[in-house]
Amino acid sequence: MANPTTPRARGHEPRASGNYTSPSGHLMAFIPQDPSQQPRTMSTATDPDPEHGAPAFIPLEANPQLMTTLIRKLGVSEALQLHDVYSLSDPDLLAFIPRPALALLLVFPVNAAYESHRIAEDSLVDEYRGTGAGEPVLWWKQTIRNACGLMGLLHAVSNGPARNFIEQGSTLDDLLEKSIPLNPRDRSALLEKTPALASAHKEAASGGDTTAPDAHDDIDLHYVCFAKGDDGGLWELDGRRKGPIRRGDLEEGEDILSPRGLSMGALKFLEREGGDLRFSAVALAGAVD
Repeated sequence: MANPTTPRARGHEPRASGNYTSPSGHLMAFIPQDPSQQPRTMSTATDPDPEHGAPAFIPLEANPQLMTTLIRKLGVSEALQLHDVYSLSDPDLLAFIPRPALALLLVFPVNAAYESHRIAEDSLVDEYRGTGAGEPVLWWKQTIRNACGLMGLLHAVSNGPARNFIEQGSTLDDLLEKSIPLNPRDRSALLEKTPALASAHKEAASGGDTTAPDAHDDIDLHYVCFAKGDDGGLWELDGRRKGPIRRGDLEEGEDILSPRGLSMGALKFLEREGGDLRFSAVALAGAVD
């Protein structure tokens, strides 16, 4: 979770919508926590956020152009870019996204319904210990405060067919080569100790449409990534969880924005959010400009 000062917003304040349609696609990037209204009552056993002494990054604005610049600087081919997703239910609006969509990032305010579901679901599983090239997905635990946007992007570009667009010798190529053999704890430590990653992220996060908050601000907004794994499964990838979560099977021709992909992934996720349907979404897909 991007872990109380000025909000960082992009475009209009998000509004609830029964058909999960975002207002012009330009939604808030950050919601500041109000400690008087949202006290932190979780114990350390149930609160997965990095500790206050952990490394901290400037929160990343939910801006497809900015995100595209960041992933290309890290080594993703110019054949891919991030796209605003204006609706998750209107076929005409979904048609604006080039297909196949390789990953989907949801940006949402963390609320009580989300936290309740997360705690209940995570209580049933052990901490993920997967390692090696045989994993269907590559997953990192988030140990850097306010880096959930970066974590979402790393999960998006490092899994499924998107990985084939990472250029040899780039920062990402080196990061993946070093990360794959490691256990999750050591993978997180590697992210903390990769200066090129921190530098690229700082440059991108400082150049958004709105004033960047401080790296140590508490931001009540979070990113989650949905991607198709090497096993054909739909995976929910969130560095704030105990590990990657397999949500179901996708057929060979189905992507993240297919009816099945959305019903098992993003739409199901938003249903669990209860009445709070404020969200932003961006998809990783082919470049159009």
